[in-house]
Formats: sequence, C-alpha cells, structure tokens
Amino acid sequence: MTTGIGRTGTWFGYQQYGVEPDIMTLAKALGGGIAIGGLVAKPEVAKSLVPGTHASTFGGNPLAAAAAVATFEAIEKENLLENTVRMGEFAMGRLSAMKEKFGFIRDVRGKGLMLGMELDRPGAPVVQRCLERRLLINCTHDSVVRMLPAMNVGRDVMDEGLTLLEEVLATVA
Repeated sequence: MTTGIGRTGTWFGYQQYGVEPDIMTLAKALGGGIAIGGLVAKPEVAKSLVPGTHASTFGGNPLAAAAAVATFEAIEKENLLENTVRMGEFAMGRLSAMKEKFGFIRDVRGKGLMLGMELDRPGAPVVQRCLERRLLINCTHDSVVRMLPAMNVGRDVMDEGLTLLEEVLATVA
C-alpha cells in the first residue's frame, strides 16, 4: 500500500501487511497541505545514499519541514489514528449494508479512511450527483467510487455523507 501519514489507521500503510520497506518515499500528506517530499531509508541502505544519488523537488525547505513536524504532532495530539480506525470501521459497515441493498455494487473495500466502492457501471454519474448535493467524492478506473474523508471526521458528518451517498445510489439503481 502506497499511502502514509495515518490515512489507513496506521502511520504507514505497509504496517498493516507484515512487511518493512528498505526505502520509503513520502509526499503530499507529509506536509499537511504544504508541498514536501521525503525519503526514509534503513540505516544500512541510507549510508549508500550520497549527495547527488537522490533528490526531492521540495527537499530542504524549512517551512515544509516545520509543516511535516506539525502534521505528526497534530495526528498524535488529536488521536487521529484511532479516529481513522473507528470512522473507517463505521463507514465499512454502512458501505457493506449498501452493497447488500444495491445489486450493482460489486465490492466495497477500505483501510481506515481510504474507502472504495466498485460498481458494475460507470461511477461518474454517482460522483456528479453527490457533487450537486455538496458531497465531494471521486471515481477511479471508471467504476470505483473513492472516498477519502478527513482523518478528524466526526461520526455525525460521516453518517450524513454516507446517508447522502446512499440516497444518490438509490437514484441510479
């Protein structure tokens, strides 16, 4: 899994699969909205990374580095990993119930708050109808409706969004 900084309910997606990478690249979520790129390597690998063998467009930027530190601190202080797991489980329960209700949903999947629903038809109309009702989701691979709620989402907001999604799905059934 190529995601990090808590989105899946652990700091890094690989932690859920019993593997440990020798090298890991980080970006996007690392800076909490500020552009940054990072590379983490095991010490035995890192010693071979001499200047000029790797690079980052945003490397060495003090503002971006401070944003990355603040991102980690906020996730810890606000217990966002735990919230991500709780809200992800809640969402998966609701999405699974929708799968039982609507035969055109092929699969629901997710880790933490990285959620997907595979349809047997194009997902763009679902995305468009949700957008018209102020629910921002997207579609990948033509038929996978993807949802990435904020890690600090509350149950009431999650419930409201999932209810809206279910109402939209009923219109395309």
